[in-house]
Amino acid sequence: MSRYLWDTPDSLRALLCELVSWESQTFTKGEREFASKVQAKLMELDYFKNNPDQITLHDAGFGRDLVTAMYKRPDVKETIVLISHFDTVQTEEYGDLEPLAFHPEELTKELFKRKDDLPVEVRKDLESGKYLFGRGTMDMKMGLALHMAMIEKASVEQWPVNLLLVTVPDEEVNSAGMRAAVKELVLFREKYDISYKMFLNSEPTFTQEPGDTKDYIYTGTIGKIMPGALFYGKETHAGEPMKGITANYIASFLTQRMEWNSLFRESDLGESTPLPVSLQQKDLKTQYSTQTPYRAAALYNVFIFKRTADEVIDLFEQVAQEAVASCNSAYKAICEKENVEGVGTVRTIRYEELIHYAENKFGAEFIGKLKEETFKNTSWDDREKSINLVDKLMIQCYELAPAVVLFFAPPYYPAVNSSRDPLIINSVKLMKEVASRFNVEVNQIHYFNGICDLSYVNYIDEDDGWITYEGNTPVWGETYCIPFTNMLQLNAPVLNVGPFGKDPHQLTERLHINSAFIQMPVLLESLIKSMFPNRKNVSEHSMMNKIS
Repeated sequence: MSRYLWDTPDSLRALLCELVSWESQTFTKGEREFASKVQAKLMELDYFKNNPDQITLHDAGFGRDLVTAMYKRPDVKETIVLISHFDTVQTEEYGDLEPLAFHPEELTKELFKRKDDLPVEVRKDLESGKYLFGRGTMDMKMGLALHMAMIEKASVEQWPVNLLLVTVPDEEVNSAGMRAAVKELVLFREKYDISYKMFLNSEPTFTQEPGDTKDYIYTGTIGKIMPGALFYGKETHAGEPMKGITANYIASFLTQRMEWNSLFRESDLGESTPLPVSLQQKDLKTQYSTQTPYRAAALYNVFIFKRTADEVIDLFEQVAQEAVASCNSAYKAICEKENVEGVGTVRTIRYEELIHYAENKFGAEFIGKLKEETFKNTSWDDREKSINLVDKLMIQCYELAPAVVLFFAPPYYPAVNSSRDPLIINSVKLMKEVASRFNVEVNQIHYFNGICDLSYVNYIDEDDGWITYEGNTPVWGETYCIPFTNMLQLNAPVLNVGPFGKDPHQLTERLHINSAFIQMPVLLESLIKSMFPNRKNVSEHSMMNKIS
C-alpha cells in the first residue's frame, strides 16, 4: 500500500526546509545541481518508482536543467500544469548570518536572539511564532513543496486528472528556464495526447503596500519590457567643450521624460501599471581621461497590461523625439550664446534601422563578425551585450552622430490575464469559499505584481507585435529568444494561488506558517478536485478532515 511522505504540516515543513537547504542562487553551482536533487526526491514516491520515465530533466542552458514530473491517468486528457521556479536571489544582505540563510529553522532561532535589531513589524512577526525565515522560503520553494505534495496525493489516491509538475531555474534573471519549458510543454501535449486545462503557479502573495496583511490570488500577471537607448555625441577635450557634445547631456533629456511618465501607464480591471523608471544609466568610458564621454546608455523599466512591443517602441520613440527636440533647442541656444556653430542636430534611430544601415555600408559578413565578437564575451550579460553591440555599430557608423539609438534589452515578460475566463471565475469563487473556512479573506488581484513565469503561457498577440521586438533586440536569436510561436499554442487560462509571506529578496524574507502548511494544501487540493470529471461524486473526506 502506498504511503504518504508529505501529507502533514510537519512533513511538509521538513520538505520545505530540505528544498531551501539546497542553495540555488541564480547562475551558481547550487542552481545547476538542484534539478537532479528534485528528481531524486520525487523518485522516493511509489508512483515514480513504478514510472521512472515520467520524471525528466531538460536542458535550460548554462549547465542547468528544468524538471518535469507527470502524474498520468490512463485515458485522461485534461491536464493541470503546476509551475514553479527553484532559483533564488543572492544572500549578501544577511551579513554574518549568511551561513544560515538557507537553514530556516536555525535562522529563525538566531534572528530571535537579535530581535531588538529588527524593524518593529518584523520583530512582532518573529515574536508571534507564526513565521519561518530564510532565503527561498517565500519566493518560492514553498510553491514547489506544495506541488510535490499535490503530485504525491494525486498518485496515492489516483485522482482522475493529469498533473504535470514543471519547476525551472532562472526565473529571477531572464526566465530562461520557463522559456525552455514552453517548448517541452508543446511536445508533451503531443507525446501524451493531453490537453491543458489550467496553468497553475504558486508564487507567494505579495503585499500591495507597506503593512498589508491580506491574502491574494492572482488571475493574471503583469508584463515587463525594457526599452534602452544608446546616446552617441561628439568627443572633444574638456578644455574645448564646445567642440563636442557629451552623451550624458543628450541622455539627461530622455531620462527626464521617461522617469514616471504617465504616457506609459495602463489601466485594466481597476488596476494600473507602476510608472516607468530608469534601471541603469551610464557613460561607456572605461577609464578616466579628459576626453569627454561621448557614448552613454540607459535602460528603462516599463510595465505593461495590454500593449505589445510594437506599441511600446512607438510610444518610446515619440518620447525620445520630444526629448531630442528639447535637447536640440537647448543646445542651439547655448551655441548661439557662445557664438559657435555646434556639431549638428541630434537624431533618433531605431536599432533595426541602424543594423540595416550598417549592413549596407559594410556588408553582412563584417557585421556578423562584429556580432560574434560581442556575443562571445562571457563576462557580459544580455543587457551589456545589447548595449555593446549598438555601441560598436555606432562607432563604425559615426557619421550618423549625434544620435539616440532606440532598442530593447532582455528580459521581456508579456502580460497575461485570465480574469474573464469562466473556469477562472469559478476557481476564484471556490478559493474564497474554502479560505473562509479558515476565517481567511482572500482578495483577487487581476495582475500579479511580482512578475512571474506565467507570462510565457496563454500568450495572445493578434497583431504580431513580437516581430518588432525581434527586430529591435540586438541579442535576439543569439543569446536571447522567446518562443512566441510555441507560446501561442499554450492557450489554457492561468491562475496563481500561493502562500502568504513578506519581504521577498530581503534579509527578513519570511513565510506564514499556517498559510503555507495548513491552509494552502487544502486550497490547492480543493482547486484541483473541482476540475475532476464527475467531481460531485469525488470524496473530499481527507480534505475536510484537515479543515476540521
